[in-house]
Amino acid sequence: MTKKITVTENGPYLVEGGVPIAHQHIVTNAEGESLEWREGAAVAAPAKYALCRCGRSGTKPFCDGTHKRIGFDGTETASHEPYERQAGVIDGPAMVLEDAEGLCAFARFCDPHGQVWNLVQKSDPRSLKLVEHEAGHCPGGRLVAKHRATGAAVEPHFEPSIGLIQDTAQGTSGPLWVRGGLPVTGADGRPYEVRNRVALCRCGASSNKPYCDGSHASIRFNDKE
Repeated sequence: MTKKITVTENGPYLVEGGVPIAHQHIVTNAEGESLEWREGAAVAAPAKYALCRCGRSGTKPFCDGTHKRIGFDGTETASHEPYERQAGVIDGPAMVLEDAEGLCAFARFCDPHGQVWNLVQKSDPRSLKLVEHEAGHCPGGRLVAKHRATGAAVEPHFEPSIGLIQDTAQGTSGPLWVRGGLPVTGADGRPYEVRNRVALCRCGASSNKPYCDGSHASIRFNDKE
């Protein structure tokens, strides 16, 4: 069975192909800066399952049909344009940083050590490693670091999988972290660009559905309710 995700009209995400799913925790320092990811408990799931998209299911992360009762409006407003057309470019002496701001999932890995947008302007080895690290840890794929000389993107390796983001520092649960090139198709049958990492809204409040726009932080979404 092919691994894939399908957005349903005003309903859940249908996941097929036995895609593994586990909690993914944002690890912060004493100042609350995001530093690393820590994988948490795996979630038992069948080969085909439905993940809540409205944020109100009583069986999160799975759908229990609540979207029908509350009249959830899951209208998709995200662009189908390729990432390269959406992203701005910051040129540094050794690396290039691409940034599609509309894909921000508010994980904040871009902020430590003076912010990635400033770090890419430097050429010392430490700064370049931080650019690779901070851009690669961005769950929504907003940021992509590339080597200036070759144009090659620096991407972490992921097997096809889904992470349930937990943001303890902000007191909220985050989006679905979709990894490893899992294809996502809209409710109208149109595919979104296949990417190594994207973040799909699961609080129901994003204005860029199906992608996360960070709204979970403002509404303090909690998948433990």
